[in-house]
Amino acid sequence: MEGREEIKGSKPSFPLSFWEVTMAFTVVMGFVLGLGGVYLTMPASDYSFLKLPRSLEDLHILRDHLEIYTSDYTLQVLVGYCAVYIFMQTFMIPGTVFMSLLAGALFGVVKGVALVVITATAGASSCYFLSKLVGRPLVISLWPDKLSFFQAQVAQRRESLLNYMLFLRLTPTLPNTFINVASPIVDVPYHIFFMATFIGLIPAAFLTVRAGIALGELQSVGDLYDFNSIATLFLIGVVSVTPTLMSKPKL
Repeated sequence: MEGREEIKGSKPSFPLSFWEVTMAFTVVMGFVLGLGGVYLTMPASDYSFLKLPRSLEDLHILRDHLEIYTSDYTLQVLVGYCAVYIFMQTFMIPGTVFMSLLAGALFGVVKGVALVVITATAGASSCYFLSKLVGRPLVISLWPDKLSFFQAQVAQRRESLLNYMLFLRLTPTLPNTFINVASPIVDVPYHIFFMATFIGLIPAAFLTVRAGIALGELQSVGDLYDFNSIATLFLIGVVSVTPTLMSKPKL
């Protein structure tokens, strides 16, 4: 099949362009310098509460402690938050939904949504670049069928690729983690990947951040997405992909 030939085809000795290397290097250095700056400027204290939240209970503990520092050390908390979120997105570590809830609890809806969308897009971009460098064998090994399907869809919808990528970001058709690592493998241009990620994450980020404001009322992560929320996301997704569905794919 043509798709499988493209997946297995030869690739350049170094697959990143100069500007992609520059952006990837900037993300990595920002992560390192950010965490270093946070460590050096925070007051001496017991930071044993600092760990990646794996449950709502962990999130409550983290929120209660960070609220103490947020007003006096806003910049440090922001930088630390961004660095951790980008790190989790880059290396596909589960739990970013808890980080999104935390943004709402600490910063409110407007600032929280902006923070989540920016950091999630930066983390997804970092994952994109990492996958472009070393991800091909991993993706082909873990998701061969899903990758073939994704590549065929991308090839058919080149003229309306942004709409299709927006649809994927807005709906659970394909996991976001898979989209991040597979996009460079199937030749989704970075500017389309970036725009679809930045715009497509806004609705889900709004729902999660808003829920974080009333964190005490949340019984489980499943409560984030009720029927109305899911239906709204699907409706937005269908609207975004309508031009793609109406266009005739090239044979």
